[in-house]
Amino acid sequence: MTRLNIVLLVAVMASALYLVHVQYESRRLFTELDRTTAEARRLETEHQRLQVEKRAQATPLRVEKIARSQLNMRTATPAITQYVSDPKGVATAVPAAAAAFARPDGAVQP
Repeated sequence: MTRLNIVLLVAVMASALYLVHVQYESRRLFTELDRTTAEARRLETEHQRLQVEKRAQATPLRVEKIARSQLNMRTATPAITQYVSDPKGVATAVPAAAAAFARPDGAVQP
């Protein structure tokens, strides 16, 4: 009978130690989950902030301002526009364009 009691005592102790280990592991995992959830929230907030900043940086007015100041660009007007014509270029460009739109069976695409 004493032997059975010792075996049962060892089984209860092993069960108690296993229970403590499982509780510790579940707390550790819950803490890790909470940390990663907070990190995901922080990253999502940072992503949204960066998206807003990106939209603010790409406004047409800002792009035009930078183009004028840093690149010395200006708006094209008829006064500064130069038109170049080449009669030979037009004659060779039309058949080339038609060939580009032709289908393999010889029909022309609309």
